[in-house]
Amino acid sequence: MPATSLFHIAIKTGKPEATKRFYEQVFAMSESPRPLFEFPGYWMQLNTPHGGSIFHIYTGQAALGTDGRVPTGSGAIDHIALSAHGFSATRERCRALRIPYRERSVPGFPLWQLFCYDPNGIQFELNFHSAYEDLGEVTVDPDNWVKAGSEWFDPEVYRQFEMA
Repeated sequence: MPATSLFHIAIKTGKPEATKRFYEQVFAMSESPRPLFEFPGYWMQLNTPHGGSIFHIYTGQAALGTDGRVPTGSGAIDHIALSAHGFSATRERCRALRIPYRERSVPGFPLWQLFCYDPNGIQFELNFHSAYEDLGEVTVDPDNWVKAGSEWFDPEVYRQFEMA
């Protein structure tokens, strides 16, 4: 059987609380029950009618890289792509939270994309299919166009998620 959807993504972090709050506030995810592993963390779930994919967020000793530090950025993962709904509302939520983002439309495909980072410097690509959007046409800002290989992660922006 071929792969049919995202199952989970494991994210190492030294900022578990900030990461959890980011996923709750920006992506409207909810915490999911998690087994009692020997290391701390959270499971965050996409809120869809059929359950949705899980993000495994872990910290502590299990999150350390080979150099003894918690890695930041995407490492070997360039970005994590998700299907999404509500392009305009998501863009407005990022603006309201002062989360930098980039956008684009996909040439030849009915997709609009919004790119942003989480508090760990992991880049996300949110894909919005025009058939499921309320808008007939979305104009993406050419001054905010994503450029392949570019990075605009600024850790200072995400300090707001470290405060309760």
